[in-house]
Amino acid sequence: MAIILGIESSCDETSIAIIKDGELLSNVVATQIEMHQKYGGVMPELASRLHCENALPVLNEALEKAKITLDQVDAFAFTRGPGLIGALHIGMQVAKTLAILYKKPLIPVHHLAAHIYANEFVKPLKFPLLSIVVSGGNTEFVYMKEDMNFEIIGETKDDAIGECFDKVARTLGLPYPGGIPIDKLSKEGKHTYKLPVPLHDDSLNFSYSGLKTAVINLVNNEQARGNEIRVADLCKSFQDTAVGMVMDRLERALKRYDIKQVVLAGGVSANSYLREQMHNRLDGTNVDLIVPPIWCTTDNAAMIVRLAEHLWKMGVTCDSTVSCDPNWRIDKYKTF
Repeated sequence: MAIILGIESSCDETSIAIIKDGELLSNVVATQIEMHQKYGGVMPELASRLHCENALPVLNEALEKAKITLDQVDAFAFTRGPGLIGALHIGMQVAKTLAILYKKPLIPVHHLAAHIYANEFVKPLKFPLLSIVVSGGNTEFVYMKEDMNFEIIGETKDDAIGECFDKVARTLGLPYPGGIPIDKLSKEGKHTYKLPVPLHDDSLNFSYSGLKTAVINLVNNEQARGNEIRVADLCKSFQDTAVGMVMDRLERALKRYDIKQVVLAGGVSANSYLREQMHNRLDGTNVDLIVPPIWCTTDNAAMIVRLAEHLWKMGVTCDSTVSCDPNWRIDKYKTF
């Protein structure tokens, strides 16, 4: 029986969770969204400072909810990467300090792998599977032949899909994070604007920079002509195009790989249209689908401890000389 405490601080959420033999005892999240909204996106330096302020209160609340003390913890897990370098450092230093004080091992966790394994809160993973990782900083198709085996078979060549949503929202005067208002307004609009689909090849890779630029240019040109922007229609047109690119790559992947299960992971997996399209495509087929609960789509430490349990059983630990890696690739996990 092992009790693992995990810390997530890769971006703008300070979160600590505690798990005991598969049972999630607590999962406390302190979000910084309100502080970053005025800037239209995450300010890295501000995020790091807020992690410093939030760490102790979040830790105390997580321990109180779990009804345990720190000396009962068997290992301390933390997000090693990818993420914002300053933000990652705060979580890592908290974990190191606790590990040194209580003479317990450290478990380095990959942020995107944790998003994938968060789906185990719904039901067990079945291999081989395809994970569609869609977030503010990442867009990847990750193929897993077996447990803890990650192969990137497609990835963005520029902007991530979530980043694209945020920048389009800012162009339209919508609040941050952009995915929520765009998803909401698209339900009220019609697909009337013609937008380009970048990267015309047969790969599983993505490119969202051209789509973002096309929306910005369209808005600027229409405003220069004195024309009114039909915001709901543009949101619908943009979201259809952005999500359509994911569905197009999914079709290719299903034809090329042996896939028993598809799982969504990352913040953009909360998008209602993407969820709807995934169900429309896979329900009733021989490919199982896991869509994570909304609470588990944003960054949280529950996903960190869920994956940390696997790593603990595999004997994957590290000492206090470890450093974080903001560019840590998921397919380099076993080389750590």
